[in-house]
Amino acid sequence: QVQLVESGGGLVQAGGSLRLSCAASGSIFSINTMAWYRQAPGKERELVALITSGGSTHYEDSIRGRFTISRDNDKNMVYLQINNLKPEDTAVYYCSDYGLAGRPEYWGQGTQVDVSS
Repeated sequence: QVQLVESGGGLVQAGGSLRLSCAASGSIFSINTMAWYRQAPGKERELVALITSGGSTHYEDSIRGRFTISRDNDKNMVYLQINNLKPEDTAVYYCSDYGLAGRPEYWGQGTQVDVSS
């Protein structure tokens, strides 16, 4: 059974930084695409960034340059470094494992990020 556990969220002032972590277990982690999504209050969940097994990355246009996704296949971890945080980044951030289907198949419980102005 795949389990994803996010951590690293919190309350931060605008302009600050956070590093979100996602620990994966029960997954064929090294071959799966992993991704970070976020859901702001009253909005739909949206893709923030993804990273393939080979390390190729994709970012949503609005956050490009401020967010960096990375992974450590030896530790079954995926990270999201967020710099220059803005109030509009306030959301619950979710880790997703794309599994063998090549689409979001497993989800973590989310970690809350709050950015004050």
